[in-house]
Amino acid sequence: MDMIHIRAVSPPDLTDEVVGLLSADPCVLNLIVQRDAARRPDGDAIACDVLTGAANDVLHRLRAVHLDRRGSLVIEPVDMAFSGAATEGGQRALGPLSRAPVWEQVEARIRSGGRYPPSFYLYLVIAGLIGSVGIVTNSQILIVGAMVVGPEYGAIVSVALGIDRRHRSMVRSGLAALGVGFLLTIVVTFLFALLIRGFGLESEAYDRGLRPVSNLINTPNFFSVAVATLAGIVGIVSLTEARTSALLGVFISVTTIPAAADIAVSSAFTSWSDVRGSAIQLVVNILVLIVVGTATLKAQRAIWQRIRLRRDRDRRLAEKA
Repeated sequence: MDMIHIRAVSPPDLTDEVVGLLSADPCVLNLIVQRDAARRPDGDAIACDVLTGAANDVLHRLRAVHLDRRGSLVIEPVDMAFSGAATEGGQRALGPLSRAPVWEQVEARIRSGGRYPPSFYLYLVIAGLIGSVGIVTNSQILIVGAMVVGPEYGAIVSVALGIDRRHRSMVRSGLAALGVGFLLTIVVTFLFALLIRGFGLESEAYDRGLRPVSNLINTPNFFSVAVATLAGIVGIVSLTEARTSALLGVFISVTTIPAAADIAVSSAFTSWSDVRGSAIQLVVNILVLIVVGTATLKAQRAIWQRIRLRRDRDRRLAEKA
């Protein structure tokens, strides 16, 4: 049984209204009210479980009475719950909405990846260095490792959410983090590649011009756009459904970090045509992921909104009959 747990602190004058809203909803279970039990903020402690399909409506009603501003509102996932007779009415009322995502949780997951502490830039630089080693040694395994280490997808999705929600500050901070992060990665990786070249540490094949890994990265084409588009769709859907295994596949599919690493390595080895191709690959991947991410978010919201409206219409028709 999919549900979330809500913990709230309500000011005493608002508690009766909040409890009335919750108790009237058949999708709200295990409602507990403890008067004057909460501190910081002071008030009444309220806890309940909500079927995920109804969570968006319940949270909207709670925020409409300003519970989140006057008190506090905490949402927690429920890892395991045993369903009983109490859930049957809620499941029937939800219908196809029983699998609807909780958008507050989705946005919280995206926002958590849209924070840019020093470790964000450190991971980005380390991923670029790993990618550069993979390029000069023609090691696809290291390229995959660099893709997984890179944290840039969190910033990309954060920009997409900012566009979707029209939060300019989120868009600006995400684009700034990407710009500064990739510039820092390219500079540090360039210096590392100069060191590799100076000491002759590159593979013999790479030195002779046999560069299958680099050529794959710096040759943008239709398939680059197709893969970035599909990865963008899967990435947003996996965040919506909290499917980490699918999200890992997105990290491996997108060639942003390898492209940045190849810009640096090709610059150190004065392969300017490869620099141009990798730069195009990097920009194309980032732009496609942002555009597709924004469109996928909007499409998912629209689809679930339509399902909810159809459910409400069918319920009204059933009540009239």
